[in-house]
Amino acid sequence: MLEKFVTIICPTYNEEGYISRCFDSIIRQDYPLERIELFFIDGRSTDNTRTKVRDICEKYNFIKLLDNPYKVVPHALNIGIKQSKGDVIVRIDGHCEYPANYISTLVRYLFELNADNVGGVWNTLPAKNTIKCNAIAIASSNKFGVGNSKHKIGAKEIIETDTVPFGCFKKEVFERIGLFDEELIRNQDDEFNGRILKNGGKIYIIPELIIDYHARDSIRKVYKMYYQYGLFKPLVNRKLGKPATLRQFVPVLFVISLFCGFILSFFSKFLFVILLSFIVLYLAIAFTVSLKNAIKAKKLGVLFYLPVVFFIIHFGYGFGYLKGIYKMLAKQKFSVDINR
Repeated sequence: MLEKFVTIICPTYNEEGYISRCFDSIIRQDYPLERIELFFIDGRSTDNTRTKVRDICEKYNFIKLLDNPYKVVPHALNIGIKQSKGDVIVRIDGHCEYPANYISTLVRYLFELNADNVGGVWNTLPAKNTIKCNAIAIASSNKFGVGNSKHKIGAKEIIETDTVPFGCFKKEVFERIGLFDEELIRNQDDEFNGRILKNGGKIYIIPELIIDYHARDSIRKVYKMYYQYGLFKPLVNRKLGKPATLRQFVPVLFVISLFCGFILSFFSKFLFVILLSFIVLYLAIAFTVSLKNAIKAKKLGVLFYLPVVFFIIHFGYGFGYLKGIYKMLAKQKFSVDINR
């Protein structure tokens, strides 16, 4: 499948700390570079991202810097797709580094499996070598933290799935079912993958492809990210006409239980005991999982952060989801601060 021309699309915004490593991993690909075009589509970064990309463009004529005046990811993706010449569209993220066989393996499986989208799995790395950042990375790839999302927790064999990180698509898919939904500042990939499945398409995860993904570097950013994921999920469900997955409701029920339990506990000692028991059970599970992972990682210091990060992930997503439902009912516009 090496004759296929591939367009690689990388939305960027304030990625100066990661973009060089991302690019280096692309330039090392075993896929013929003359069969690749690479678009960095920048949302008018306020750091040195654009300068770094311009320097790269001067050295390699298959790379272009495109402007994204809308700043957000779905617009960047659609700008790239509209200008692409490729038979295959590969979306990448500036926060990641990719194995040398990434493009060639994706393209091969895309056609061998007759798939509409294929992708690898994450090896979630700490943004910095600190106890806090290690805890964030562990929680972000743990089943208790993020559920059974295969690309985050890992997979043992090629399987059909509901979503993959970033994605490798036949260009004809976009001609058949449309582009990314630009109303979805977050979760646009979930909606697009849901549309693929709704139209009879197939998505596969390729576990041999391991992507080094750098997690957020602060608990505040983790909360913001998961809050925004939750916020846009009800809108995704409305657009698809049904929930994409059942796992999304677990954090929502968790937050509802906390809110309702807190309010009702003022009226009943029994309900107060139920609430307290629920909280103690959650903390016990969080601490047990945290201890196991701290021992496994040989970093006992993360034990002090992990329960907090787990809670932030669950509460952030659940609260964001409820806020999303409220926004839909109140017919309010969905918007977020894109700064990381």
